[in-house]
Amino acid sequence: MAMSTENEHPVKAFGWAARDTTGHLSPFRFSRRATGEKDVTFKVLYCGICHSDLHNIKNEWGMTSYPVVPGHEIVGMVTEIGTKVRKFKVGDKVGVGCMVGSCRSCANCKEDLENYCPKMILTYGAKYYDGTITHGGYSDIMVSDEHFVIKIPDNLPLDGSAPLLCAGITVYSPLKYYRLDKAGMHLGVVGLGGLGHMAVKFAKAMGLKVTVISTSPNKKKEAMDHLGADAFLVSRNTEEMELAMGTMDGIIDTVSAVHALLPVISLLKTNGKLVMVGAPEKPLELLAFPLLMGRKMVGGSCIGGIKETQEMIDFAAKHNIVADIELIPMDYVNTAMERLSKADVKYRFVIDIVNSLKPS
Repeated sequence: MAMSTENEHPVKAFGWAARDTTGHLSPFRFSRRATGEKDVTFKVLYCGICHSDLHNIKNEWGMTSYPVVPGHEIVGMVTEIGTKVRKFKVGDKVGVGCMVGSCRSCANCKEDLENYCPKMILTYGAKYYDGTITHGGYSDIMVSDEHFVIKIPDNLPLDGSAPLLCAGITVYSPLKYYRLDKAGMHLGVVGLGGLGHMAVKFAKAMGLKVTVISTSPNKKKEAMDHLGADAFLVSRNTEEMELAMGTMDGIIDTVSAVHALLPVISLLKTNGKLVMVGAPEKPLELLAFPLLMGRKMVGGSCIGGIKETQEMIDFAAKHNIVADIELIPMDYVNTAMERLSKADVKYRFVIDIVNSLKPS
């Protein structure tokens, strides 16, 4: 068994990377840093595929440096720890989400909001302190500062809990911050994909009445019978939308495509809050008048800090919340990306790293 140590030699790693804007992923050998005194090294067992991975491998946000090893919904088992690591031991089930570093000294970091640190370091495609580029979880091994490692409770299955580290915290954090977590409140969820289905699960566990708002009538049965939503609105059905006007305390909007906000805002009660967690590539039209008439608010939210992410995972364990996943082998990943671009997944692809990632 590996022990608490400081390994002086970089660790050989193997994964899949995109090398250009086609976004095609293929086998890739690289090195992880040696386990430092505050580092946790773990064998990657599963990694979720987030929609942002698709944007990044194709450089659709203009920030990608190639080669890029994606993946920020990473879970596995600890194989080695540094001598100053206190929170973890070899054999622990752990995860790493969207970030692996922050300054730890700014106002945001001091408030446990590392996700809003100006110097936050992303899990892949970012420059680390040592000048190397970070690589994500489509790989066999991960090394992270213990501060950014999440402990996964034993009762959560690792494959289904991987997407909690991005999709889960992305919807949990705004429910808490905007105080949309009080039992009996009425919450709308726009979009029923990876983020939307997690929003329904967390909101129901908090005791909320949940209405799913979607352009697809064929998602009604799934939303209500399987996920437990209380109601379903087809956003293109003017009559349905009008009947629901002024009934919701808050709305979590998970849609990343350009869409009309006015019909959504009209669903809010006085003092209602519309929270955006999807990131459309083009500007959305936002009229001031509907906000003035009812003192309504439009806000945003981006993942969550490490303390809150651990809180979210513990809440998920208590309420048996995991993502609905389609488990895939590593060599299916390019097909999965094509399907993801067409929203053809219920509701999150997770790569079975441990059983399918083989060095070629």
